[in-house]
Amino acid sequence: MSDKGGRLGLKDGLRVTSVGLRARPLRAALSALGIAIGTAAIVAVLGLSSSSQAGLLAEIDRLGTNMLTVEAGQSFTGQPSKLPLEAPARISHLDDVELLAHTGLMKDEKVYRNSMIPESDSGGLQVRAASLNLLSVLNTGIARGSWLNEGTALGPVAVLGSEAAQRLGVSRVQPDQRIWLGHQWFNVAGVLKPAPLEPDIDNSALIGYPAAQKYLGHVSLVRGKVTVGPPSTIYVRVTTGHEAAVQGLLAQTANPEAPNEVNVSQPSDVLTARAAAAGAFDSLFLGLGVVALIVGAVGVANTMIISVLERRSEIGLRRALGATKGQIRTQFLGESILLAVIGGVVGVLAGAVATAVYAGSKGWAVVIPVEAWSGGIASALLIGAFAGLAPAVRASRMPPTVALRTA
Repeated sequence: MSDKGGRLGLKDGLRVTSVGLRARPLRAALSALGIAIGTAAIVAVLGLSSSSQAGLLAEIDRLGTNMLTVEAGQSFTGQPSKLPLEAPARISHLDDVELLAHTGLMKDEKVYRNSMIPESDSGGLQVRAASLNLLSVLNTGIARGSWLNEGTALGPVAVLGSEAAQRLGVSRVQPDQRIWLGHQWFNVAGVLKPAPLEPDIDNSALIGYPAAQKYLGHVSLVRGKVTVGPPSTIYVRVTTGHEAAVQGLLAQTANPEAPNEVNVSQPSDVLTARAAAAGAFDSLFLGLGVVALIVGAVGVANTMIISVLERRSEIGLRRALGATKGQIRTQFLGESILLAVIGGVVGVLAGAVATAVYAGSKGWAVVIPVEAWSGGIASALLIGAFAGLAPAVRASRMPPTVALRTA
């Protein structure tokens, strides 16, 4: 005790407070478990949400927000329209257009693993003719093999999107790797990395425009002359900061005669919306974490009530030796708070580890908001004080003679 007023020093106070926990460690651990689970859930939910948003924002920064897409829409009668063959050349002359590429969707063509698969089992995969600079505009690359070049674009050679390769069972690229495309065999030159800005590319088999004309009949008649095309989607990279100005000109530039039949969009808007919606379900999981904390609080309160009943002789002896009601109350209240704080600290560490492991597996930056861990520990502190208040008051009001007689 300290020299003034018979008060316990900090060291002695902590030792007395932890007596009940050290005497019954298993009970204390089980009581703290509910607090730990609830705190871990809160930290993990907020940490994973923040890490997911950080990952998406980093992906957006890497891919850039300056890509626009021009697609063929529908006519007034609801029929599918087509982009003019001259659309890419017209768009390339716009100010602030840095680079463009295009693909031509062949809706009637399907791709299969081999020629024995029924035609109805196409798996939703698409066949597209692609310009050779497509990867640089989409800001993606090759995962395995190689991309089309001026030579392979002429022949029956295809490059698979990441999802298409997975569905076709093409895990590696070999010299004799082939797929059944357009009722004939095409060699597989490579497999693309995922293209977040254009998911349709992931589900496609891509071939060169000359091969599309020669083997699949992807042609148009212009002024009595047969030519390859038309493109169905044009990807445009513009000078950063001028996206809105260029976007307003693309439809009428691509198809001056029917600009209303052209759809213009900014693919990065989808990723931005995903980043904004990354925490949409946080409230639900936070609610489950709060429920776990309440259950933990009930467990701590129950433990403290039982502890008071079991330690009546200790309470009576301490009162008989001069301990005040306040000291008894502080002892049991401190024990409850210490129990809850231990659970809170363990929960924060568990939530942080879970966040780090999951975010690391996704390649995200590990972000644990300050309010996550500080709120978790603060909640544990308040729960400990609330759960231990009634048992502590009950212990302090117990007369020494009654406590010693009923021990």
